[in-house]
Amino acid sequence: MKVALIHDWLTGMRGGERCLEQLCRMFPGADIYTLFHFDGSVSSEIEAHPVKTSFLQRFPFVKGHYRSYLPLFPLAVEGFRLENYDLIVSTSHCVAKGIIPNPEAVHVCYCFTPMRYIWDRRFDYFGGQGRLKGAFISLVSHYLRWWDVASSRRVSRFVAISEYVKKRIHAFYHREAAVLYPPVDCDRFHPSDKVEDFYLLVSAFAPYKKMDQAILAFNRLGRRLRVVGSGQDERKLKSLAGGDVEFLGKVSERELAGLYARCRALVFPGVEDFGLVPVEVQASGRPVIAYGRGGALESIVPFRDADNPGTGIFFERQTPEAICEAVERFETVEKYFSPETIRKNALRFDTKQFVERFESLVRDVNAR
Repeated sequence: MKVALIHDWLTGMRGGERCLEQLCRMFPGADIYTLFHFDGSVSSEIEAHPVKTSFLQRFPFVKGHYRSYLPLFPLAVEGFRLENYDLIVSTSHCVAKGIIPNPEAVHVCYCFTPMRYIWDRRFDYFGGQGRLKGAFISLVSHYLRWWDVASSRRVSRFVAISEYVKKRIHAFYHREAAVLYPPVDCDRFHPSDKVEDFYLLVSAFAPYKKMDQAILAFNRLGRRLRVVGSGQDERKLKSLAGGDVEFLGKVSERELAGLYARCRALVFPGVEDFGLVPVEVQASGRPVIAYGRGGALESIVPFRDADNPGTGIFFERQTPEAICEAVERFETVEKYFSPETIRKNALRFDTKQFVERFESLVRDVNAR
């Protein structure tokens, strides 16, 4: 088959790009179509494929402000010429699934989420705007919601990254979806014999991640917290941090694996559609203290008792008080967690499982 891979944009290596990287291995002859591609921003495995960009790539100031062109994204993705492909795989959290396929082609959408910023999290992204700007955003969002639903009918088969996303696909698109968890290369992570006295927070610095609540909690607790990442809220978060909170910025994959393996536990205060970070730290044998919503409920086994310690502890409110209580509760039962048991749970999400299941899904939809 002649295969095309459609991805929203290639501007950095995050969870979505890890999934695309695995699809590139599965389909070594595939062409990649994307709205934007900044050379050197993604892995060599992705950039080894022919990458074709939209007309927006040539627009001014695109490198630092590509999200400002959001109203034009549907027009851009519909401009790709895909009539010569037998199989189209879109990896989508924005508009990639809205391509116009050859009617005889199979279009499988591996859906990270329906567009968050126009559906249930629109106020997290666009709240607090002035009246005129708010009215413009509401108008654009209304159009994008209409287009998002209409374009969902072009997909032959939806595959969701979690049960949480499956429910959102059904709620917004009225489509059913199979569930296939994203691939994690568990061989990159290993437990350590040495655990150090610090907690770990790994995330992009965005408002909905609720990192501020974790930082405020650790200020109160007086426990060491190491923070990995960067983003729009960096100045705000650093201004909140006390002396026990250390910002490490961006770190290499090797450094991150070492931090995972040596931390007492990962703190995960946001709601994610799935969340690769909790799986990666579990592959390193360390437990997770997480907000009990979203994809975390599917990757973390909650502590029950000394005989059934699971792989982490949940808290029920995104507040400093709830996080403090969860950390203190964790410390009373910390000795019961087993690195071997925790890693075994992470192996459910290993790359091998993803490849076998995805190939099966493609065969199934082709047979219909």
